[in-house]
Amino acid sequence: METYRPRRSVLYIPASNDRALAKIAQLSCDAIIIDLEDAVAPADKIAARGKLAAIFAGHADRRCEMIVRINAVASEWGADDLLAAASCEPDGILLPKVDTPRDLLEAGDVLDDNFAPDSVKLWAMIETPKAMLNIGTIAELGRDPAARLACFVAGTNDLVKDTGVLATPDRRYLVPWLMHMVLAARAGGIDMIDGVSNDFRDLDAFARECTESAAMGFDGKSIIHPAQIEAANRAFAPSKEAVAEARLIKDTFALAENAGKSVIALNGKMVERLHLAQAEKLLAKAAATGA
Repeated sequence: METYRPRRSVLYIPASNDRALAKIAQLSCDAIIIDLEDAVAPADKIAARGKLAAIFAGHADRRCEMIVRINAVASEWGADDLLAAASCEPDGILLPKVDTPRDLLEAGDVLDDNFAPDSVKLWAMIETPKAMLNIGTIAELGRDPAARLACFVAGTNDLVKDTGVLATPDRRYLVPWLMHMVLAARAGGIDMIDGVSNDFRDLDAFARECTESAAMGFDGKSIIHPAQIEAANRAFAPSKEAVAEARLIKDTFALAENAGKSVIALNGKMVERLHLAQAEKLLAKAAATGA
């Protein structure tokens, strides 16, 4: 089984924020996105890009994944952002405003042409109506290792802006699209990270949103403040009860009398091999997160 890499908490840090960057080593999030896009003012974008090399040199021994979100490749900064990010060899490069598979394929060609190692993956923001219409074909790139696609990130703020739907606390009008993102990501064999919660001071509401997001099938939550890390890590880690049930399923299938069986009875329930596969995945997740 492929090694599980947790992405429960994915924290945006502006490349222009020296104070926040200095705290990276102290953070307990699973991934950090060094942001060159929305969190950086236009006048500061070139200077922020210039900091990338020093940021990655200072964290050569990475405790968590480090991703760079560049500006849209079609923008005046995007092409140079992509080259600068590739030269730092991050764990991933997050592409905003992805509309079609071609956006990813062209970025991948740039990485290949500049000899970026295969370990540099591509992440894609799903934040435009066009991306939602094309999400199935975009996700299919996840089945082709040469395409480098590893993860989708929901851009809920941009979807709200571009569609005009009402942003309610329960996200009722976004839920159908969020579920469609999860479905597409699973079809493509990639991870799916939920969008940000803007009110970072209301941690109770954030915790509820994380719990709902985990129930929808997301792998983690993108966050904008370190105070949100703990709730995200907790919500997207397996519960003790789930771990115990998964271990029981695995141990029961391992019994000699169940060798070769496709279906077994366990505590009055029918349990199939597909449940064993789910159990093994959950146990790997638990081991990686310390759950």
